[in-house]
Amino acid sequence: MAVDDSAKRNAIRATVQSYVDAVGATDPDAVLALFAPGATVEDPVGTEPHRGINDIAAFYAKSASYRNESELLDCLISGDSAAFRFRITTTLPERTVEVTPIDVMTVDDDARITSMRAFWHTSDYRVVRPR
Repeated sequence: MAVDDSAKRNAIRATVQSYVDAVGATDPDAVLALFAPGATVEDPVGTEPHRGINDIAAFYAKSASYRNESELLDCLISGDSAAFRFRITTTLPERTVEVTPIDVMTVDDDARITSMRAFWHTSDYRVVRPR
């Protein structure tokens, strides 16, 4: 991305917002479109990373039946990376839960995600509506 710093930051912020929106819409295809070939996803950190488009597609496809809502809360950008916090609320058959992960992603020159690491744990879930 041969652009000035402001344009690069705006492109990265747009990728982050698109990611949060696609996760909230439970749209695996829209999420996948944001990734560069050869990208990695470690979600949550400490689990085996998903490598490459096919592996990442299979990972996000698992959530295709969920009903999510998401909201970007904070986003800090430095160089080719962003660290952001967002809220995701997921309605499951037995309850509705909310978690606020912190994700760190790097992007390529076209603002496509090359790596994404999600910091959260199942103990961070908060039940917002029991069934």
